[in-house]
Amino acid sequence: MKFTPSKLNSYLFIKLPSAYWSGVRVSSINTQQCVVNVKHKWFNQNPFKSMYFAVQAMAAELSTGALVMLHVQNSGKRISMLVANNNGTYTKKATGKILFTCNEGDKVKEAIERAIETSEGQKFWMKSIGVDEQGDQVSEMNFEWTIKVK
Repeated sequence: MKFTPSKLNSYLFIKLPSAYWSGVRVSSINTQQCVVNVKHKWFNQNPFKSMYFAVQAMAAELSTGALVMLHVQNSGKRISMLVANNNGTYTKKATGKILFTCNEGDKVKEAIERAIETSEGQKFWMKSIGVDEQGDQVSEMNFEWTIKVK
């Protein structure tokens, strides 16, 4: 599969329908960065009229996971991937359109190269920052990914 926002969003519809119906969409992706957006709506809000934390987590995870998927595909190897741990910090109510950006493609590439060279599983943390339309940070999410060559 060619990694384009359109193809990834179609993948969401089929494989992660809860994220798709919550409004999570990939805006852009390249080997270094993935940007995912989600707009606050009635369907994805909490009782406090801001975006539910789990919706933010889905968008943030996708911004990291899509980068892992892209680099796995580029490696030409069969590699399994899984989130082993995560944490998040919420700093402002998430309303309006929120962009989650992960800029850690190099970290993924290095981990995959190590996994291929050593035939050992690798763990690495990736960060995604969520910002609102005013440019204010609303949340920061971290995901520990594990990869292993099959």
